[in-house]
Amino acid sequence: MMMSAALPAFAQETIKVGILHSLSGTMAISETTLKDVMLMLIDEQNKKGGLLGKKLEAVVVDPASNWPLFAEKARELIAQQKVAAVFGCWTSVSRKSVLPVFKELNNILFYPVQYEGEESERNVFYTGAAPNQQAIPAVDYLMSKDGGEVKRWVLAGTDYVYPRTTNKILEAYLKAKGIADADIMINYTPFGQSDWQTIVSDIKKFGSAGKKTAVVSTINGDANVPFYKELANQGIKATDIPVVAFSVGEEELVGVDTSNLVGHLAAWNYFESVKSPINDEFIAKWQAFTKNPKRVTNDPMEAHVIGFNMWVKAVEKVGTTDPDKVIDALPGIEAPNLTGGISKMLPNHHITKPVMIGEIRKDGQFDVVWKTKDLVPGDAWSDYLDGSKDLEADWVGKKCGNFNTKTNKCGS
Repeated sequence: MMMSAALPAFAQETIKVGILHSLSGTMAISETTLKDVMLMLIDEQNKKGGLLGKKLEAVVVDPASNWPLFAEKARELIAQQKVAAVFGCWTSVSRKSVLPVFKELNNILFYPVQYEGEESERNVFYTGAAPNQQAIPAVDYLMSKDGGEVKRWVLAGTDYVYPRTTNKILEAYLKAKGIADADIMINYTPFGQSDWQTIVSDIKKFGSAGKKTAVVSTINGDANVPFYKELANQGIKATDIPVVAFSVGEEELVGVDTSNLVGHLAAWNYFESVKSPINDEFIAKWQAFTKNPKRVTNDPMEAHVIGFNMWVKAVEKVGTTDPDKVIDALPGIEAPNLTGGISKMLPNHHITKPVMIGEIRKDGQFDVVWKTKDLVPGDAWSDYLDGSKDLEADWVGKKCGNFNTKTNKCGS
């Protein structure tokens, strides 16, 4: 599937922007809205006069939640369509699939979703949260008095690299905080998992040991709908065993009966319910663009807004879309986030973000119950994993994504 926002006759007059998001398959529930927000941002930029005196042209492909197909579609966008940059991917397995293509063909990927860290590539700019901007603060909140002083932990995820690596970090972090092995339960399920009866029953049993228990969920895509439904079926309320999700936001809750989800949590860097003039304006523009007054916004959309605006500023700064020049120009570039702060691109290709914990409301929106005082800089390498704690990413001074501070050498 391929769509262009400009007529072929004007193709040489345009700057092409690739959009690489699943519009079908298990991840379409989350990714379709990211394609739509990119179309809106490109449309807005064209109304301002485009970029470098040229119109922007959106080139949309559908990798269909098929991880090898992501690499093929990335190659198509870069080699055939000659896009200047690509905004795309959701799952880490899709991002890992396209990395070799971006390196080989030397293009730029803006990746808008929270992920497991343990990576910093020259050709990628990570506008979603690193673990220290989502997973670690969420656990800290649940351990605190306000979060219920949780003592037992269920780490439940979809079976692929993001949940497995995030849970490895969280397990190490929990143990460093004195949590015993017996108080940590880890479970993985395939993409699209629909039968949750046994798993939820196991969670319920694990939570009946007399210690406050919480579920940290890295379950991705449409499997979330039957998961939450089964929690309700088995009478598990947020007051009993709260779930804090890293991949469930406003978009995933559309059309779901949220009455049984009230009080469960999500950790993000943006919620639609946050009141700020810039967010109010963004929501109004989004609903006008989609011609739908009920269309929701969410965190990965905000990441695309920030990433796109940073890319535009970098291109304007160097006067070209040449990837090498834009890559070098991006660190240090700032752009407003939608909750009232200014995010900055760091030398490690991650950005600064506020961290928020939201509680699910009956209307599918979130009440922010906790947030960081300041913006948190994204950390590419975890301080809690052996082999990572000595690594530093710096594409400005050291020109390296995994510089070892002990050996003073850039890793492979």
